[in-house]
Amino acid sequence: MVRIDAHMHLYPRRKDGLREKATYEIWEYGRKPDVAFSSFGGDVEDAEAAMAHGGFSHAVVTNLFAVALLPEDLRKDDRELQAERLIAANRWVCSVAASHPTLSIFVAADPTVLGGEAGAAHLREMVERHGARGIKIHPVVQQFMPDDPGMYPIYRTCVELGIPALSHSGPARDGRPWAEPNSFANVVRSFPDLVLILAHLGGGAWRETASFASAFKSVLFDLSEIIAWTGAPKAPSKDELARMIVDIGAERVMLGTDFPWYDLDRTADQVLDLPLLAEEQKAGILGANAARLLRIPT
Repeated sequence: MVRIDAHMHLYPRRKDGLREKATYEIWEYGRKPDVAFSSFGGDVEDAEAAMAHGGFSHAVVTNLFAVALLPEDLRKDDRELQAERLIAANRWVCSVAASHPTLSIFVAADPTVLGGEAGAAHLREMVERHGARGIKIHPVVQQFMPDDPGMYPIYRTCVELGIPALSHSGPARDGRPWAEPNSFANVVRSFPDLVLILAHLGGGAWRETASFASAFKSVLFDLSEIIAWTGAPKAPSKDELARMIVDIGAERVMLGTDFPWYDLDRTADQVLDLPLLAEEQKAGILGANAARLLRIPT
């Protein structure tokens, strides 16, 4: 079975990844003391080691830029400086992939820091000159709704270039529906040809996911994070997760790990351990779906 991680993160230095892991709290599923977090920090050497250990042939690096995740002394800088940081972060991650052909890059997009036509122009440069293969957004930490007007030129450019948009999905602690599945309805209606991928199968808002997927059959999903939290008080059980995947259509679901939060080999084992799914469906989730849907060579 081909194995492809459709959702990992990469950091310039191990200590950068370890710092972000220490400050990013995963709260939405409730308490689960036995969640197995990875010990990796997430630089490219860590990523290659994790891929080799888990038997993965390819991974999609989803680059996230969010002012809220910067060191505190950098968060108050003006928007122009933050835009420069976003551009630099995207160029850096694309430069890494240029010398590591087993990695594909989804660059960061942010409608507040670099939205509208300027954001679209930056995306086009990243794709046409630097080899980017998609975009990544996290509406909760970036604090915008998916149908923010500043995203529309970026979505339009994704359609024109034939690249996917991957978004975090799940609830926000303040109760605002930044990234709950139903909040993406206007985006899908406005851009019916957009390849939209919702990470985490809706996360803590997973009870919305199957009905949303039924209403919008072009939307794809990855099961990163949520599969590690099955059985937590606000997460699905393994049976419920498997049933949701069957209801959505296993051919629309891809393995993602959110590395370096979770290990690639353990996530693959969790997929293989899911009930209800046929071996062919598990093989699709492990990598064949990503190869087909994201046009990744195997």
